[in-house]
Amino acid sequence: MPTTVLAVHKSARHTFSKPTVDAIRILKGLGVEGDAHAGTTVKHRYDARKDPTRPNLRQVHLIQSELFAELADKGFDVGPGAMGENVTTAGIDLLSLPLG
Repeated sequence: MPTTVLAVHKSARHTFSKPTVDAIRILKGLGVEGDAHAGTTVKHRYDARKDPTRPNLRQVHLIQSELFAELADKGFDVGPGAMGENVTTAGIDLLSLPLG
């Protein structure tokens, strides 16, 4: 299977799913421009309530589309952007990538 980016998503508000957009701009050290989770400090509401000064270690969220087939087998109808990812990929084993 060729490796590809299937879709990109962003939302300026804290929503669970993110709408698909034509393009995103990833800013080094910040994340996806215009996305609610972009920034140098933690943006996830639960973590921000505990300590809003912590560094933002989850600036860009990637999900491999192969997960959607696994979830469909379990009865879930999930597609690109539905789980809040910024980038939906295919043919890339994201789970084997090193952290950082």
